[in-house]
Amino acid sequence: MKHILKVFILVFFIFSGVPIISDAHAHSLFNSSEETLGDYRVQIATLPEFPQIGEKSEILIRVTDTDYSEVERFTMGMRVFFNEEQIDAVRQQSINGAHFTTDFVFYDSGNHIFRVDLYDATDNGETLTFTFNISTQSPFGYIFISAIAAGGIIFAGVIGIIFIPKLIKRKPKF
Repeated sequence: MKHILKVFILVFFIFSGVPIISDAHAHSLFNSSEETLGDYRVQIATLPEFPQIGEKSEILIRVTDTDYSEVERFTMGMRVFFNEEQIDAVRQQSINGAHFTTDFVFYDSGNHIFRVDLYDATDNGETLTFTFNISTQSPFGYIFISAIAAGGIIFAGVIGIIFIPKLIKRKPKF
């Protein structure tokens, strides 16, 4: 009877996990965000996830419409602020395809404000400005990663303390 119950529980977990697996998505990056204004949705992310001070990082931008269809062509510019002072800019340019990538070096730890401007984005030719916060690697990043790792280790330890002694007791001794 115990074996039938174990098989039933195993089958239940397998079949309950199928919808999760069939709709699996990659996790969103830590430094990623999206904003919708007018008929456009702009997504931004950094690569690596936690930019390091003084090292080159990639800024990834994707532009779609409100139906999540990628825009074929757009005109954009970008301004970067730190402590309410503009520290860098990407000049206005026409982009073919929905993706724009640029390299950026963060020199200061903390929040950087990225303002992405889509030009001629409205019917009357107005500019839409999308605002994003991007954080550089700080002590918080190390604490965040350590906390997640510690949680996983503690969870594995608790499971091990609960189930391993039960498995050892069940083994017949010869």
